[in-house]
Amino acid sequence: MITAAIYARYSSDLQRDASIEDQIRLCKERAKREGWRVINCYTDHAISGASLMRPGVQMLLQDAQAKKFDVVVAEAIDRLSRDQEDIAHIYKRAQFAGVRIVTLSEGEVNELHIGLKGTMGALFLKDLADKTRRGLRGRVEAGKSGGGNSFGYDVVRRLDAEGLPVRGERKINAAEAGIVRRMFNDYAAGKSPQAIAKQLNKEIVPGPSGTGWGPSTIHGNPDRGTGILNNELYIGKLVWNRLRYIKDPETGKRVSRPNPESEWITQDVPDLRIIAPELWEAVKTRQGALRSTRTVRVIFCRV
Repeated sequence: MITAAIYARYSSDLQRDASIEDQIRLCKERAKREGWRVINCYTDHAISGASLMRPGVQMLLQDAQAKKFDVVVAEAIDRLSRDQEDIAHIYKRAQFAGVRIVTLSEGEVNELHIGLKGTMGALFLKDLADKTRRGLRGRVEAGKSGGGNSFGYDVVRRLDAEGLPVRGERKINAAEAGIVRRMFNDYAAGKSPQAIAKQLNKEIVPGPSGTGWGPSTIHGNPDRGTGILNNELYIGKLVWNRLRYIKDPETGKRVSRPNPESEWITQDVPDLRIIAPELWEAVKTRQGALRSTRTVRVIFCRV
């Protein structure tokens, strides 16, 4: 008897665990009609199909190589992956192992499906990313957060007149704002990020993640705008699109790349100012002086 494995996945907020159950039920019905015996179900819950770094699909590929089943059944090709290169990789691995891929939407998958569906999946992801960025840009231009939060602020949770959640609003957290001012003052006075972090940890002051402080969290990277000392939100300036994120084809993980300053979106948000402009400039002056010193040392060492 032909043995079958089922793969099911969901990723968006519009789907839920029941989506996995529905996919498995429909795939089992298909296997039963074909006379296949289902020996295992592989699932990935709330994980994007844009990457192969998913435990369920990795185990599926591993067991396919071990020839534990004859056919893979899924609802559609894009459940296996939306990435053009990744779906081709899955197909090649399955072909090499002598395992067929059958979906409820496309039937038995072949090279034509891989080319067409892979392209459609890639276009879907690009369109989704473009729409998301447009929405975030509009939010930033309205003076709201483009995503995430910064130490020193609380997320405002409220509903609009229609009962829908209002997103992107922040307010100053007085206690955390005091810690931010203290760090800026200490650094401007000549204290190192290492010494600042050490003192905060000694006083058991919780950091952004709720744990301790590290020097890199404080000094960050001035060019990328990361770190407490480089966050322009503290002077009432919201800067968005400093960085873009792309997927590393080797690891499947996202890595950041700096965008040119001409592509940054900047909006004044004076209500969120924590640091006085003079203190900000004092910190920037010290950072610049230290950077110049390091550059001179590197040149001297090379000579």
